[in-house]
Amino acid sequence: MPQPPGHRALRKGRASLPNQIYLVTTVTAGREPWFLDLEFARTFCRLMIEPTTWGDSIPLCWLLMPDHWHALIQLGERDDLSVVMNRIKSITSKHIKPMKQEAVHGLWARGFHDHALRRDEDIRAAARYIVANPVRAKLVDRAGNYPYWNCIWL
Repeated sequence: MPQPPGHRALRKGRASLPNQIYLVTTVTAGREPWFLDLEFARTFCRLMIEPTTWGDSIPLCWLLMPDHWHALIQLGERDDLSVVMNRIKSITSKHIKPMKQEAVHGLWARGFHDHALRRDEDIRAAARYIVANPVRAKLVDRAGNYPYWNCIWL
């Protein structure tokens, strides 16, 4: 499968620092809204609470949209960000792909976008931004009405 334009640019300058907090976003292959399916979304959410999904990293906040996923992740000491993201994509694909037999391509698009939060950035503001995504997308009228997210501060 050909690489999407800009895929290589996502990796330029990427550095994984232990204990650093990253805001990450990844999209489904072809931006297919697979997670409109209740069973797929629930399976994904169950996998997000499994410690093996995260290794020694800590999920501070995450939100699943129909065609993408956002998270605030604090890296641990062992795995770099690419390893964590590959593990998340692999585990979720392994459990969800057999359920969606009509899919020709993989569940996730290659690559992901990341932003290392600076010391002066408000982590809780970043979490509020993530959790408000379904409101901005007009999927719900308030964040608490959207079922596919978790945040350590709530």
